[in-house]
Amino acid sequence: MTVETVTRVRVGGGAVVGRVVCHPRLPLIAGLDFGREAVYVWDASDLRTLGVVEAASPSDGRGRGPAVAWHPEDPVLLIADGGPVRCWTPAGVSELTKFPTGYRNVAFGPDARTVWAIPTVTDGDPWECSDVVDLESGACGKGPGWDTGVAAHPAGGLVLTLRSNQGATLGIFARAGDGHTVAPRVLRRALILDVDGYETPIFSPDGRYLAVRGNAYVNTLDVFEFPSLDNVLSTTLGEPSPGYPYPQDWLDRMRAWSRHNIAFGTRPGVLWIGTPTGTLVEADLGNQRSLAHDIPSGAAVTALAATASGDLVVADATGELVRLAASADRAVASPAAVTDFLAGTSDVDADADLESQLVLTDGARTWEPGDLETVDTATDSDPTWLRIQVQMNHAR
Repeated sequence: MTVETVTRVRVGGGAVVGRVVCHPRLPLIAGLDFGREAVYVWDASDLRTLGVVEAASPSDGRGRGPAVAWHPEDPVLLIADGGPVRCWTPAGVSELTKFPTGYRNVAFGPDARTVWAIPTVTDGDPWECSDVVDLESGACGKGPGWDTGVAAHPAGGLVLTLRSNQGATLGIFARAGDGHTVAPRVLRRALILDVDGYETPIFSPDGRYLAVRGNAYVNTLDVFEFPSLDNVLSTTLGEPSPGYPYPQDWLDRMRAWSRHNIAFGTRPGVLWIGTPTGTLVEADLGNQRSLAHDIPSGAAVTALAATASGDLVVADATGELVRLAASADRAVASPAAVTDFLAGTSDVDADADLESQLVLTDGARTWEPGDLETVDTATDSDPTWLRIQVQMNHAR
């Protein structure tokens, strides 16, 4: 595939962008400058700066910076950083005065009339449930717990989010946007990932794959087919791993393997991966082949995303932002995959313990409810959470 530079600019003040989030339909891009804890908004056609939103409250201490969420249809960007939730539009920045204060992450519901927000600032454990906030009135309801971000399947009707724990992270699927409820309804079928420290999953534009980047201790990348959830790629990207503690200098982290360095382009079955050596790896998942492409500056890739039109947006360690055109056919998501997935599972009982109802898969093996309580053997190659489960079973 040919990759051609369309537009190349230097971010204001030489800022290094650590995350890029593109509007799902419009030519708009949001970029997060982790050093300054500011959010930039650019026009995707020429990378012209449309606005800069400074952080309103101190960092959460985990190096994540503000969280942002694009409206599904309109040029509206929500920004959450622990203070008042703010809203960017082409007319400027405003504060959502009817919203509670204190949210660290937000996501629009599929109907765009509600916002899902964490941690809950009303009743209950802050991370065991979420708030569902009416965009117009600010009225709050309750939703399921999540802690990382919300990924919507491109065909609609299904979302995926993560519930993290030091031993294992659950990938929770939920029905959404069926017109009967404003909060997502959690499903029994779920992913299980080793340890914690993952980023928000991403779906491919055709909905056939989902990719998860993490984790807290090594630079892993996992790609699953959808709706089967079979693991088709599981790899460690290389050293240095992010690890704990993180390097004190945020820029040193950006020059290593970025946590936001993957994107699906328009070509079916192709995942793009940015590297610390100034290249983009074109990974063909179906053929299990890869090809490296140099970026103009040759500097470490600090963030990568795909625009609504399918172009790639690359941020690098020199403070440059580049839009690349990757010529390819454009695939359209089919609702059939979501229909098949929903047909193979059911809603959980909201009044019962969640984890006791889940059918878990790591992409290779599946555990029905109760199966893990009887597992009595594990090897050094098994994930940490499974080895811990065996030890707990032996102790009982």
